[in-house]
Amino acid sequence: MQRNFEAKTQVARILSRRELLLLAGTTAASFVVGYVRGRPVFAAPTSTETQLRTAAATPSCVMRPEQTEGSYFVDENLKRSDIRSGKEGVPLRLVLHVSRMDGSSCAPLTGATVHVWQCDALGVYSDVQDIHRRFDTRGKTFLRGYQVTDASGKIEFATIYPGWYPGRTVHIHFKILTDSAAQRSHEFTSQLYFDESITDRVHAQAPYAKNGRRTVRNKEDSIFEFGGGNKLMLPLTKTATGYAGTFDIALQLT
Repeated sequence: MQRNFEAKTQVARILSRRELLLLAGTTAASFVVGYVRGRPVFAAPTSTETQLRTAAATPSCVMRPEQTEGSYFVDENLKRSDIRSGKEGVPLRLVLHVSRMDGSSCAPLTGATVHVWQCDALGVYSDVQDIHRRFDTRGKTFLRGYQVTDASGKIEFATIYPGWYPGRTVHIHFKILTDSAAQRSHEFTSQLYFDESITDRVHAQAPYAKNGRRTVRNKEDSIFEFGGGNKLMLPLTKTATGYAGTFDIALQLT
């Protein structure tokens, strides 16, 4: 069931753990934050900040925009890293590094549950009756699953490059849940997006091509355009069989 139809935007800010520790010892003048019409504005990086970014060897803590859950989330209780269930498509290795921002500290978020769900090469989701009556896949569980972050905040999924369906650009949904038994449980929901040129190449292949040319691109998708989609792009590298993407995300936990 769709919980939130309004995309919520947060300003992305990239700080590694090492940067946070080192910046704490610098003068206030080296890091200036202001507000314009309620939106945070960061001053241009100083030479000190640039040097720290260059020197940082740890994964970055990156705050990302939260976006709508959509209509097709189903908690199947499927703890698995390979969510393909025999679905054909270009292989995609998806890695997420999840961190926590707590006050002035940044550290890997261990033990968080990360759900991923997406459509197949023809734009079909599993275990739902489509609201536009395009399909009814109730009882099937392809391209859904969850993993729990390890000591480094990492989870990994074996999936396929998603297809498209009317009204949306190409995307993958994800949801991060902290320990529900903890005193400060937290839920974060958003979506991942793809480079248009890569999508064009992938969708020209079988079985994607059977679905025809997609009708909505990133900039034509209101959730992408007004929900900070440019900060949710999944960087991809080519592999022998498909693609691999690694995404850093930090949750603000207070």
